[in-house]
Amino acid sequence: MLLPTPVLELVCEIDVTLGPIREMGQGRGGHRRIVPIIGGTVTGPKLSGRLLDVGADWQTIFAGGLAELDTRYAMETEDGAVIEIINYGYRHGPDEVMQAVARGEAVDPANYYMRTHARLETGDSRYDWVNRTLFVGAGARFESAVKVALYAIG
Repeated sequence: MLLPTPVLELVCEIDVTLGPIREMGQGRGGHRRIVPIIGGTVTGPKLSGRLLDVGADWQTIFAGGLAELDTRYAMETEDGAVIEIINYGYRHGPDEVMQAVARGEAVDPANYYMRTHARLETGDSRYDWVNRTLFVGAGARFESAVKVALYAIG
């Protein structure tokens, strides 16, 4: 018996607008900071709408430069459904590349690793499929924004 090979289907691209970083300092496992999510857009074949000003990325930066990304935010679809997004991932790369990203410089996302897995949830029956689907994403960090392409695992 052969098991099915998972396939990825593009659901949407999320363009996240970020507020100023809130530095927390050294925590138990690394340097902690909170990056407010203050808006943005969602466009794609399965989901489209806008990000609400109700979330943040709670980051831990470990020795060696690994950034652990732990976000919780929400979108409102074009037809009024509210969908929660919980996204967890890692960002890392060569020191000089990550320093350029930290300075807000334009860096080709192929030069560093930014991957996530996401869980979406809604009570709107029109989008009930998000409650039963696993998602992965690939992203890029800009000066005051993040872009994530979100894929359903089928």
